[in-house]
Amino acid sequence: MSDLDVTEAAGLTTGAVARRLGVSPTTLRSWDRRYGLGPTSRSQGRHRRWSPRDVAMVEEMCRLAAAGVAPAEAARVARATHGDGARPDRTAHGAEPASAPVPAGPPAGPPAVRAPATAARRGGAGSGLPLGDVRQECRGLARAAVRLDAPELESRLLDAVRQHGLATAWEEVMVPTLRAVGRKWESSGDRYVEVEHLLSWQISTALRRAPMVLPPPAQVPGAEPVVLACAPGEQHSLPLEALDAALAEHGVPTRMLGAAVPVEALLACVRRTGPVAVVLWAQTRSTASGPLARHVAGLQWGPAGARRRPLVLPAGPGWDRRAAGDFPRCAGLRDAVRTLSGLYGAEGAGRTSARG
Repeated sequence: MSDLDVTEAAGLTTGAVARRLGVSPTTLRSWDRRYGLGPTSRSQGRHRRWSPRDVAMVEEMCRLAAAGVAPAEAARVARATHGDGARPDRTAHGAEPASAPVPAGPPAGPPAVRAPATAARRGGAGSGLPLGDVRQECRGLARAAVRLDAPELESRLLDAVRQHGLATAWEEVMVPTLRAVGRKWESSGDRYVEVEHLLSWQISTALRRAPMVLPPPAQVPGAEPVVLACAPGEQHSLPLEALDAALAEHGVPTRMLGAAVPVEALLACVRRTGPVAVVLWAQTRSTASGPLARHVAGLQWGPAGARRRPLVLPAGPGWDRRAAGDFPRCAGLRDAVRTLSGLYGAEGAGRTSARG
């Protein structure tokens, strides 16, 4: 029996489960308190240990939440599918008020998301979120999020995209508001999970709807695509969705594979599409795989004498210098768009000037 088999037989720690799912340990503790989605046993030292059934239950919770199911309903289904039927739904007993902000902090941007200080204005009081120095749009967005006002969130997010373009809307409106929600959650006793879930879902929806409110870009004729994929086991796909939308704004063709892409599926996609580049997103060190990046970079296709390979671009905070090795790195969303657009020559690079 391998060390991994022994560890799983004895039960996983909360930290190990959090790394496997790509969420924070605090999020798992919040789900345990709010919804009863916690480990069923403790070790002799009274440490919490997660059985395979416990892990399957929170995996189902993550999958349903990512699909847009309300957290309480996702927890009910996860318990019914994988639980023992005896765990209470703690939201029914008023353990957490239903009107306040969030679980794990916001996802980092592709590959890094820092809201520039330029063109920033102080966000005033009224949302209950620690906004700090941000664009004025963040204040209204935060208020709508706390009210769980989905139509207002949709309208404000699309207005930001329309007025500022994808890069500025993501870096200076969406991400600062997500971070404020995360900070509020951390200081509020694990409350307001529903605010973060709704805000994240509406941002994801706005990114997919961006082509409806932006001028149509000039397409690169006959160009090979850029493949965008989360590393195996990586569930945080929102920053990669922002990169996908920003590339579309500049006419760069993409193939978006989303979260937790299995190795064989990624390799099959690369072989079938012959991409000019492959972006591998990793939110945590546990999902960043240097060997996988090198394997993808070594793939070849085309006739003898004219064989091609993809550029591999590791993205996300999970890629430290050791994991990324000699692969190129980008400092943020705009840098990633410039790098990838530039692969299409002068015609593609000419469309990379950012708005805002």
